[in-house]
Amino acid sequence: MGPVTPFDDASGPDFGPLDPAGHPPLTMEERAGVLDDLAELEVFRTLLEPTGIKGIVVDCPDCDEEHHVDWALMASNLRQLLDEGQTGRHEPPFDPNPDDYVSWDYASGYADGVAARAEADEPSGRHSGGKHARGD
Repeated sequence: MGPVTPFDDASGPDFGPLDPAGHPPLTMEERAGVLDDLAELEVFRTLLEPTGIKGIVVDCPDCDEEHHVDWALMASNLRQLLDEGQTGRHEPPFDPNPDDYVSWDYASGYADGVAARAEADEPSGRHSGGKHARGD
């Protein structure tokens, strides 16, 4: 079994879990990662939504297609992952405009750029580097 992502689906006619017992709970490390992702997502949404960006685009390894996930649904997926150890299948947006969505890496880089600009504008001139850069 690979790493848990906010897009792990359980399929069924009612879009609920196939296994009534559910998935095992997330480990403390996995929970911490999801909580970090939720916090980052709120930063991304705060910065990017006013510019017209509607959410995140994710490459799905299961179907080899891009999934366009709006801010609220992405947050909901992450919360469900925390609560249930998996996310349910959700209806994709109808005919999304790819220009309205950005990758997680783009959003992270954008947030780093905004933070770097704010630090450069501070009178102290201190610079601590990107706060959203991922080491993975």
